[in-house]
Amino acid sequence: MTSLDTFRKEKDEAFALSAESPLAEKQKKGFTGLKYFPENSALRFVAKLEESQDHAVAVLRTSTAGTEEYVHAGQFRFTVDDVEVVLQAYQDDHGYFIPFIDATSPSESYGAGRYLNAHGHGDGTIHVDFNYAYNPFCAYNESWSCPLPPNQNRILVRIEAGEKKFHD
Repeated sequence: MTSLDTFRKEKDEAFALSAESPLAEKQKKGFTGLKYFPENSALRFVAKLEESQDHAVAVLRTSTAGTEEYVHAGQFRFTVDDVEVVLQAYQDDHGYFIPFIDATSPSESYGAGRYLNAHGHGDGTIHVDFNYAYNPFCAYNESWSCPLPPNQNRILVRIEAGEKKFHD
């Protein structure tokens, strides 16, 4: 079993059993696990973080018509199917928070986008692995308030990695 398989198995167990699960008790009863794209090694890489010069506060809209503030860390570039993509990254308690919407949305992934967490190496690069892309909690239960990806993080390529949408 790969580390990704273990991560997914543990996440499914937490969603089914944990009191901190975003699933309502009614949803937990029929829960058999989340759906995922197959592991995609092409969407796992180290990228140079082009740091923000001013680390300005970015205000992201939320799914409940509110706002949340994040410190803009910078942006990184990568290529998918010969198309260069640029995504904005925000600082959080664990490294970098990258909310995005790609061309799999809304047909295969959550319509309001997915999230990715990345960590820095201390040398100006970040480790990015879209196989760990995940749905915000509001994808499972609309009582949650979730930051929405900014317009700059709406990309036209397909990120065929990570979690798929929860409901068909």
